[in-house]
Amino acid sequence: MGVPISQTNRRLEQGLSPWSIALTRLKRNRMALIALGVLIFLVLIAIFAPFITPYSRDEITMENKFQPPGNGHLLGTDDLGRDVFTRLIYGSRASLSVGLVATSISMILGVTLGAIAGYYGGMADNIIMRIVDIFMCFPFFLMAIVMAAILGPSIYTVMAVSGFLSWPILARIVRAEILSIKEREFIEAARALGLKSADIIVSHILPNTLAVIIVYVTLGIAGGILGEAGLSYLGLGVKQPQPSWGNMLAAAQSFRSLIKHPWLWVPPGILIFITVLSINIFGDGLRDALDPKLKR
Repeated sequence: MGVPISQTNRRLEQGLSPWSIALTRLKRNRMALIALGVLIFLVLIAIFAPFITPYSRDEITMENKFQPPGNGHLLGTDDLGRDVFTRLIYGSRASLSVGLVATSISMILGVTLGAIAGYYGGMADNIIMRIVDIFMCFPFFLMAIVMAAILGPSIYTVMAVSGFLSWPILARIVRAEILSIKEREFIEAARALGLKSADIIVSHILPNTLAVIIVYVTLGIAGGILGEAGLSYLGLGVKQPQPSWGNMLAAAQSFRSLIKHPWLWVPPGILIFITVLSINIFGDGLRDALDPKLKR
C-alpha cells in the first residue's frame, strides 16, 4: 500500500516556517488559486482600462442609445449611447477601490481598538466593548443609508460609511485572540525583559494574529463591494457620470430595461457575483492554509 497523501503532506511541511507551510498549502488548493487568478485579472483590467477600450468613459452618442451588443460595441450601449463595456471596466475601479479602502479603514480601527481592549483590559476594555455593542445593535444598511443621506452620495461617502460601520466585528476577533496570546510564556518573557506595552503589542502579539486579520480583510473586501452595490443601487452611493457596478444596476432598474435591455444589468450583476465569489473562495483557501490545526 502507498503512503497516504495526508502523511506525505505532513512530511513535506516538517522543518518549514509557518508562513512557508501556509504558502505550500495554498498552492495545493486549486480553487483558491483559480479565484486568485480571477481577482488579479479584474485588478489588471481596472488598472489598464484606458488601453483596453477605444471609447472614453463618458462619451455620449444619443443616436446610438440602447444599441444591443455588436456593431462595434461589445456589450451594447446605454440610454445615453455610452459603451457599456467601457463603463463596466471603469466601474471596476470604483467598486474594487471601495472594497479596498473601506476594508483598510475597518482594519485600522478594528485592530487598534481590539488590541487595546484585549491587552489592557479593565476600563479600556469595558468602554471599547460597549461602543462595539452599540455599533452592532444597528443594522448595517439602515445606518449606511442614514449616514449617506447626511453626508451626501459620493464614492468617498461609501468608503467612509462602509469602513466606519464594519470595524466592530474585527475588533471583537482581535480582542479574543489577544486575550489568549497575552497569557503565553513568550509574552511574560517580554514583560520580564522590560519591554513597553506598545512594543509587546506591535512586535510580539499582533504578528501572531496576522492569520486571522488577513482572512477577515480578504472577506471584508467582498462585503465592501456588496455594500457599494447596495448603496449605489439605492442612489446613495457612487453618482453618475462616474460608473460603478452598483449604479450601473440602478440605471437599469426600470421594467423596460429589465425586459428589453438585459445587456445593461446582466454584465455588472455577473461581475459582482464573480468578484464576491472569488474573494470568498480565496478567503476560505487562506483560512485553511493559515490554520495551524489543519492536518491535511
